[in-house]
Amino acid sequence: METDLHELLRSLRVWDTELPVFDPAEAPEEPLPLFARWLAQAVTAGQTEPHTMSLATSDEDGLPDVRTVMLHGADANGWSFATHATSRKGRHLATRPYAALGFYWPAQGRQVRVRGPVTPASPEESQADLHARSTGALAAALVGHQSEVLDSVGELARASESAWERAQREPEAQAPSWTLYLVRPDEVEFFQGDARRRHVRLDYRRTEEGWARQLLWP
Repeated sequence: METDLHELLRSLRVWDTELPVFDPAEAPEEPLPLFARWLAQAVTAGQTEPHTMSLATSDEDGLPDVRTVMLHGADANGWSFATHATSRKGRHLATRPYAALGFYWPAQGRQVRVRGPVTPASPEESQADLHARSTGALAAALVGHQSEVLDSVGELARASESAWERAQREPEAQAPSWTLYLVRPDEVEFFQGDARRRHVRLDYRRTEEGWARQLLWP
């Protein structure tokens, strides 16, 4: 029997747990401390992979694309992630260096949205970021060919095995196309869900004087 997709969707529920209360009046003047606090609280709440995020880019024609990647860091300079410069998202960013990030933590009914211009880090910073990660991350980077057409899963298995052997043998091996990217946010929005749909949305926007805050209707 085939799944009735519409019936399945109607049967699903969200936030089947007690949600935290968010008072925007107590939020800090800048978004980064609040982001760090919410991320730590997501970890404490048992949220699975809270450091993953949706990354949206657009191609040279302005057509959007989105995928899930890992947050590598966040500081006063911005939010960072990494990929091959030759990948689809790397090519997008070379043409249109602007991106949006989306974090969703259903364990607490929270979302964080970030968007702003993107700049690549230096090759030295990018390789340092790669070598600070796991052997598996290095092996995946050494495989390369991201977003290219793959002839067979067997070809992938052979390339992966070879890359794993090299990563274990040469933990400082270079992956030249691996690039760390930094999103310097123009806007950061914090969304706290509410079971009665009275969601709280706090929006930070960068100005010449610093950060301006405003509430948004849900």
